[in-house]
Amino acid sequence: MKIWNAAIHTQTAAGIIENGYVSVENGKITEVSSGTPETITPEDIDAGGSMLLPGFIDAHTHLGIIENGIAFEGDDCNEATDPFTPHLRVIDGVNPLDRCFEEARAAGVTTVMTSPGSANTCGGTMAILKTAGRMTDRMLIGTGMKFALGENPKSVYNDRDETPITRMATAAMIREGLSKAQRYQQELDFAESDPDEHMPDYDAKSEALLPVLERDVKAHFHCHRADDICTAIRIAKEFHLDYVIVHGTEGYEIADILAEEQVPVIAGPTLCDRCKPEMQKLTIQNPALLHNAGVKVALCTDHPVIPIQYLSTTAALAVKGGMSREDAIYAITAGAAEILGVEERVGSIAVGMDADLQLYRGDPLDLLCDPWLVMIDGKICVQ
Repeated sequence: MKIWNAAIHTQTAAGIIENGYVSVENGKITEVSSGTPETITPEDIDAGGSMLLPGFIDAHTHLGIIENGIAFEGDDCNEATDPFTPHLRVIDGVNPLDRCFEEARAAGVTTVMTSPGSANTCGGTMAILKTAGRMTDRMLIGTGMKFALGENPKSVYNDRDETPITRMATAAMIREGLSKAQRYQQELDFAESDPDEHMPDYDAKSEALLPVLERDVKAHFHCHRADDICTAIRIAKEFHLDYVIVHGTEGYEIADILAEEQVPVIAGPTLCDRCKPEMQKLTIQNPALLHNAGVKVALCTDHPVIPIQYLSTTAALAVKGGMSREDAIYAITAGAAEILGVEERVGSIAVGMDADLQLYRGDPLDLLCDPWLVMIDGKICVQ
């Protein structure tokens, strides 16, 4: 299949191909070229001069783990009976038939990071999912590990009169869990190298953290306040983690430090009120200030805090706050893919990438403009 007569916004060094075409085979992009293809078949799509973009990526959500319009029965986001739960996996709680997956596709959002909540100091393994499918295992293209600092763990466990009720205890609990996992790995290594050594008892929590310590899985730190962001940096450096700041509401207060430490930030939500104390300094200028300081930035809705179909509106708000239009689109395509670690599959239009594509007759950041065609893995899901 080919999509031709399109203005291709590649989100790569190739820039914009004003009049070009993309070939798709077996769910992958096999050709990106200017001009008109030599042969056009009935199955090929005439874009009519429309803008062709990669599918949008929402870099932090709770899509499917908090179902839309359902209260307790559809909320599997926080296992608030144990403050440290790395062994939980979000894919075991996501309902891919939640109606919001359909709303995501209709808005051109083809990939999401969906996450456990932030009630616990460690909430569990996150999932990078395509938004089309009926079984999470078949939608999965990557993972992450969710940690949380600041107000949320404090509030949840203070109400229960259990630890952690301070920022000190929250950080200490994360350190303790990571240190135990390090020791567990050492015991595994000793047992494998020496036949006389006994294998350690299976530890599900430590086992889940081993890929994080090996830097195969990124650590995602939920934090809003600048001091909490600095705690995340401190812990990540202590354990040599590959990490990401999620939310980063006060990131602009320490933008120079974040740039110096080369810490990426998934900024958002911004299309909301200052709903809790640690969000009192929320500003729509944050993404622009971070980007201008040299920080890698992605944008998110934190769905259902902001419904996922308003990801592009969140990008428009970042533009209103001083970000360039091109940089805002990059932050929900290639930039988001890079921060999540899936840039070799999604986020740009290039040979070998997944065929996650969308066509617009107008401005993709206009609230009144929806894509007239959306494709995920080479299959049309909106037309």
